[in-house]
Amino acid sequence: MYCIKCGVELCDGEKCCPLCKTEVVHPEYKDKEKDELYPSDKVPKKNRGSKLGQILLTAAFLLALSIVVLCDVQFNRAVTWSGFVIGALVLGYTVFALPLWFRAPNPVIFVPCGFGAGILYLLYIDLVTPGEWFLSFALPVAALLCAIVTCVVTLMRYVPKGRFYIFGGAFIGLGGLMLLCEFLMTAAFSVVKFIGWSLYPLVTFVILGGLLIFLGICRPARETMERRFFI
Repeated sequence: MYCIKCGVELCDGEKCCPLCKTEVVHPEYKDKEKDELYPSDKVPKKNRGSKLGQILLTAAFLLALSIVVLCDVQFNRAVTWSGFVIGALVLGYTVFALPLWFRAPNPVIFVPCGFGAGILYLLYIDLVTPGEWFLSFALPVAALLCAIVTCVVTLMRYVPKGRFYIFGGAFIGLGGLMLLCEFLMTAAFSVVKFIGWSLYPLVTFVILGGLLIFLGICRPARETMERRFFI
């Protein structure tokens, strides 16, 4: 038995096509009428779930912060290395734990928030160490990477059918970011010389991005790839 839409061979008893999700209709099969699970005029309330896990995770986070600060102050009589640990813990909590407090966290909002927390952490490291590399290197690289990832997440959420164009453009953008990284490293760190290593990931990402865009434009090639790799 084969799918009537894309032609994929189906297993016996398959209810929908695993590739195109088309419903499989058996001419000899008649669906029996089933009683409704609940009255049509009453909709069951969704269970919001317990916040106990989030509360315990937050308590463990605060406990870890307290232990780190107390150990640092007790041994060094000042806040020294604990600032780096606290920054890493806050960054991890913002990225992984904070979205759990929401029933349906929107990645379009939380992805920039995670990058913002990471940028602030890099700023703190730059301020407490004699680096002076934040404005000339870390900030532009992190901001551009944030823009690329946020655009991909936003487009995938609201324009899911254009995934080939989305990821193709993202790969090309990452290739350009690699080239920019090497230029910024050369400008920010005088000991580093421009040797052209960024050209290799640039060419690789551009080829991959161009291939994805080609698949988005050429429908026969796209359908062939979808049948073979179920993408």
